[in-house]
Amino acid sequence: MLNKIVPGFAPRLIPTLIALPGIVLLLSLSGWQLSRHFERATENALREARLAMPAADIDVVLADPAADRFRRVRASGVWAHERELYVYGRSQRGNDGFYIITPLLREGAPALLVNRGWVDRQRREPATRPQGQVSGPVVVEGVLRDEPRRGPLMPDNEPDRNQWFWYDLPAMAKAAGLPAILPVYVEAALEPRNPGGWPLGGQTIAQLPRPHLQYAFTWFCLAIALAAVYLISQRRKP
Repeated sequence: MLNKIVPGFAPRLIPTLIALPGIVLLLSLSGWQLSRHFERATENALREARLAMPAADIDVVLADPAADRFRRVRASGVWAHERELYVYGRSQRGNDGFYIITPLLREGAPALLVNRGWVDRQRREPATRPQGQVSGPVVVEGVLRDEPRRGPLMPDNEPDRNQWFWYDLPAMAKAAGLPAILPVYVEAALEPRNPGGWPLGGQTIAQLPRPHLQYAFTWFCLAIALAAVYLISQRRKP
């Protein structure tokens, strides 16, 4: 059949053993990126729907945190600024810095870890942002999260140096000297802004980027190109 499409097609063994697995691999990568595209679409739809819901009390959603992730929640308590934790992260503009994780002490209830927002490297120490060290009772509104968010290439956390790369809640509680914490954490909203502007809240990514359709098309085109090169190269002159 190929002889009718490509006159003189007479494949040799070595080129065939190289080209066919390559074509299969490229098509598989294209299919994988396509599935990632639809996964991201589903996740973004979930985030949009949850973030549109009215804020709920933190204790109400604890029955099933996974079912309420990205739900806006509200909690009250007192900040324990002296127990701040620092998670390395980039701002939404791509700048290096840290997320300030502050325990919210709640009367008669386990503490809650709150990502109050992002600061640059020069503002990691509390003394560089004294206005943001709010005292007294506060009401915090933010987005409920429960996932560790550890990427495959992320290094181990360094509790002794108060250097964190991902959310290991039990280890964080131990490092902060907290006997008990909730099994979730909250990313504080942008408004109301912290006094002095730091930490900068509102670091939740409401919609994940979706470049996978472009990647799928690229891998598919490479597979077609490799197949064309293979077919043409295996023609023999009459």
